[in-house]
Amino acid sequence: MLKKTLTALALSTALLGAGAAMAADYKIDTDGQHAFVNFKISHLGYSWLYGTFKEFEGTFSYDEQAPEASQVNVTLQTASVDSNHAERDKHLRSDDFLNAAKHPSATFKSTTVKSTGDGTADISGNLTLNGVTKPVVIAATFTGQGDDPWGGYRAGFEGSTTLKLKDFDIQKDLGPASQEVELIISVEGVRQ
Repeated sequence: MLKKTLTALALSTALLGAGAAMAADYKIDTDGQHAFVNFKISHLGYSWLYGTFKEFEGTFSYDEQAPEASQVNVTLQTASVDSNHAERDKHLRSDDFLNAAKHPSATFKSTTVKSTGDGTADISGNLTLNGVTKPVVIAATFTGQGDDPWGGYRAGFEGSTTLKLKDFDIQKDLGPASQEVELIISVEGVRQ
């Protein structure tokens, strides 16, 4: 009986290990600038203001056969905000908005990934911004994977989520049309 139990335990461990080995780890390619964290917010209800964060890094793990086992971790530098207007960027870095001096980084760490269709998933996780941590869901789309010309292997995803500024203690009154910001994330990772 002990021998059968040990054999079953060894087989289970081998199968679990084989399943875990199928997930690949990727480093987000910010060095080659094949990744973007952009945002879009209404300007007074009259037009759209677009911007980006120029400095961030992150990793993800991905298994095409078991996407629910995927994980994502990203850290961005809030002072790297760029809306193509120096004075506005200075204001965005201030304590009216990102409070970059007090909270120099923002982080996202996934908690679950739920497949929503062929090549799509909801990535739930915790976003820490302006010193406040809240759960968010990123609607993600798998964009592709394969060998690159430099001998590596890459995978790419795009996703978006909408944040309420007040949820992250950003209280600046910009009018009712400008209380939410859409984050648009596009990443290409290099398999490690």
